[in-house]
Amino acid sequence: MSDRPTGAGYLRPARRAVLERRIRWVVAATISYNLVEAVVAIAAGRAASSTALIGFGLDSVVEVLSAAAVAWQFAAPDPETREKPAMRAIAIAFFALAAFVTVDAVRTVLTGSAPEHSTVGIVLAAVSLGVMPGLSWFERRTGRELGSASAVADSRQTLMCAWLSAVLLVGLVLNSTLGWWWADPLAAVAIAAFAIREGVEAWNGDSCGTPLAQLVGGEEDHEHADEEDSDKP
Repeated sequence: MSDRPTGAGYLRPARRAVLERRIRWVVAATISYNLVEAVVAIAAGRAASSTALIGFGLDSVVEVLSAAAVAWQFAAPDPETREKPAMRAIAIAFFALAAFVTVDAVRTVLTGSAPEHSTVGIVLAAVSLGVMPGLSWFERRTGRELGSASAVADSRQTLMCAWLSAVLLVGLVLNSTLGWWWADPLAAVAIAAFAIREGVEAWNGDSCGTPLAQLVGGEEDHEHADEEDSDKP
């Protein structure tokens, strides 16, 4: 295996421009979807007295802030100069999300308040569970090829939003069918712990314990590097 750096160092200017446009597109799509998601979730949460739905809506606001940080980075003529500030902003978004989810989960458990059935909430959670993984995958793949740690970190934020969608969906369904109001806050605590870990690693310029050189270097880049080395005498 070559020790040569992989990722953005091999990109031609035309390819880099295409990837940067893709990042801007997926970030704009993420922001737009999450704004709608936030409004619907908060409104449905207030109607059903569901702290989980309201919390999910506020999580969408955090996701918008994270995506906006990446949009700000790639609005610069040289996005790499804004890499570190964007990573720090994403880390703060993770910490804010973890703090809110934890406080909301504890409050729900202590009060023992069971939300009412919410058809709108269940449909929203199901739709988000289908949409978010696709957006995350697209941004992560593009970010790895481009060599952007902030784009990859934001893709993880989007993926975590999908996991929260799954938690919300399970919680709402169990509450509606079996009366298990405590299922959602307990699962949310586990996701909050994950958010703290992601926030720490994003703050340190890392993601999931993976060095940035490996994080942004896709498999295709490694294979390309190996092929070049094998051609050498």
